[in-house]
Amino acid sequence: MKNSGRIATLFCVALVGCGGVSDRPELGYVEGTVTMDGQPVANATVIYQKSGARPSAAKTDADGYYELVYTDEVNGVALGTHTVFITTFSEGDEDQEIARQKETIPSQYNSSSELTADVVAGDQVIDFALKSTGEIVELDDSVEE
Repeated sequence: MKNSGRIATLFCVALVGCGGVSDRPELGYVEGTVTMDGQPVANATVIYQKSGARPSAAKTDADGYYELVYTDEVNGVALGTHTVFITTFSEGDEDQEIARQKETIPSQYNSSSELTADVVAGDQVIDFALKSTGEIVELDDSVEE
């Protein structure tokens, strides 16, 4: 599967509500801020993925702030060690309600992510201070500048 498809699929799966409360593992509540070179990263998708578990995702606001969502009705993320993907790439939609957006974050934070996070029970703040150095992989050549 192409990396753009993998990231988009993880995000979509993370936001679709499925399974009952009895199917849900113990969750931790995670919020934080994403910055790059000291500046907030707005409109980025943050995905936490643990092997064998449902991913959790969030979209950063103008200040780079995010809160992870387990389903569309439940905030949180499964406990344990997660690979974290942070991307600004968006394919948009056919009706252009969601605009296409190019990747502006180096691949070591998304398609070849080196980021991890350890999630424990309870509330926690997990911030990511990214650096703009590194290769930016264009996930979709049809996205115009």
